Amino acid sequence: MAKILKLLPLAILISGTVSAATDNPWYVGARVGGTTFDNQDGVLSGQDLDKNDWGGGAFLGYNFNKWFGVEVGYTYLGQADYLNDGFEVQGMDFVGKFTYEVSKSFDLYLKAGGYWFDADNGVVNESDTGVSGTAGVGAEYFFNNDLSARLEYQYYNQIGDKPSPGESDVHFYGVSLVYHWGAPAPAPVVEPEPMPEPVPQVVRVDAVSATLPFAFDSKALSPDDIQKLQPVAQQLVDYPDTKLYVVGHTDSRGSLEYNQKLSEERAKEVAGYVGQHFGISPSRVVVKGSGELEPVASNDTDEGRAQNRRVEVYVPGFEMTK
Repeated sequence: MAKILKLLPLAILISGTVSAATDNPWYVGARVGGTTFDNQDGVLSGQDLDKNDWGGGAFLGYNFNKWFGVEVGYTYLGQADYLNDGFEVQGMDFVGKFTYEVSKSFDLYLKAGGYWFDADNGVVNESDTGVSGTAGVGAEYFFNNDLSARLEYQYYNQIGDKPSPGESDVHFYGVSLVYHWGAPAPAPVVEPEPMPEPVPQVVRVDAVSATLPFAFDSKALSPDDIQKLQPVAQQLVDYPDTKLYVVGHTDSRGSLEYNQKLSEERAKEVAGYVGQHFGISPSRVVVKGSGELEPVASNDTDEGRAQNRRVEVYVPGFEMTK
């Protein structure tokens, strides 16, 4: 592979802000760190090599769930130097990532899989490609829902081919910066349509009244009188804010003072019956006696005088809103 590939990790690292989030399935990242070659066999075996170098790479991953994901990426593992050249390795990682969530912002993880490598020995001008096993461990810290950083170690087993171009284990240790995306957008908040203001409904309740006839010089209620009082009393029960008006009358026989007193007694008799039998408070009853002053017929005949001996009861009509 071209030497330009060595610059790819740094280019990605510098190209912009990156982020990571456990709720985002996709992620991309860049890593950089140190590498160490050991157990080197082959044409450079036994030579005085500089086995430490820098390495780095870029990777793309997908989380299937909170604990398992896959990664693929390019990793440059540096070069074990000998004289003016050496044993150089780069390639592609294909690994599974197993995560343990310690807290909402901190994870531990393991990685294991394969590494497709290109090993180039510039000293003998030979190269080799193949697949070796790789495994690693790391810790990841989330700064927020988008951005995280990793501290990791990864082991690459027996890269190359002996006797030529050579074979070596490689160790990578470094830091990564990771950007995650792809979480579903939150569902839009749909504001409920405002309910129309209820229109008050005005209800008219009609007045209820009755006229109770009385015998001459009597204030006693008859069964017919009690029957006529039923709808009036029920109106009072159904509408507790209403009032009952009771007005007593007489014919013209007798003195004016006596007739006034008799009309009041007749009105009180009716009001008392309603209060006692229907539980109507006296404060809701207005009692009045008009004596002989408000006749409805002539007092010159028996029929007329019978109509004038009476008690009028009524509950006024009213309007209310619902």
